[in-house]
Amino acid sequence: MGGKEEDRDPEMAESSDEEIAEASADPAPVKSLTAPDGGVWFVLEKASLEVAKVGKNYQLLNCDDHANFLRKHKRDPAQYRPDILHQALLAILDSPMNKAGKLKGLYVHTEKNVLIQINPHIRIPRTFKRFCGLMVQLLQKLVIRATNGPDKLMKVVKQPVTRHLPIGARRIGMSYSAPKVVQLKDYILTTKEDTPLVFVVGAMSHGKIEVDYIDDLVAVSAYPLSAMWAIARICNALETQWNIV
Repeated sequence: MGGKEEDRDPEMAESSDEEIAEASADPAPVKSLTAPDGGVWFVLEKASLEVAKVGKNYQLLNCDDHANFLRKHKRDPAQYRPDILHQALLAILDSPMNKAGKLKGLYVHTEKNVLIQINPHIRIPRTFKRFCGLMVQLLQKLVIRATNGPDKLMKVVKQPVTRHLPIGARRIGMSYSAPKVVQLKDYILTTKEDTPLVFVVGAMSHGKIEVDYIDDLVAVSAYPLSAMWAIARICNALETQWNIV
């Protein structure tokens, strides 16, 4: 973490052809024969995605590479954790649930109040460095298109997020500080089989989601979980319910 950020590798978070090649669309999913028609949506709230000019380059701010830069501007480096979003997206997009075609919508709402729609077919970069480059390009150009087709894989969209969610969906917020802890596989059974499910998960390092559009707020463990682990529990419960293996 020592040293000046201006002396770092200038390719740290710049977009390049290599990053764009990673943002391609996967083949159409193989749908489970036993899965119902409801489907699931995810909203990742309070994600840290902020671009700034560091030295000669625009970079995605993060606590590891820009600690000195952030302190210089009187900001807390611990709040700049885009790696949390990267891990959360990989957990959702790599899940058997998504590969079975049950992920119907994926949205990211940033701390800077930007709303991003992500195509479930996207194949995002596996490494954090390339992910940073892709996010820089998205926040500058407002859209990422597939290199192997006409699809828009990520784009900035109008708010609020509720305009993009299905009517009649059950909107469930996840928080360790929720008043009740649930076994998610049992909790899901209380919802009609064809009801769309929306899970709202915090993508920040500390704090809790504070939104006014959820129907219920639950915890899925008696212990604090990272966003990635909370998502893993959600996906596992849904895959069990929908007989996706």
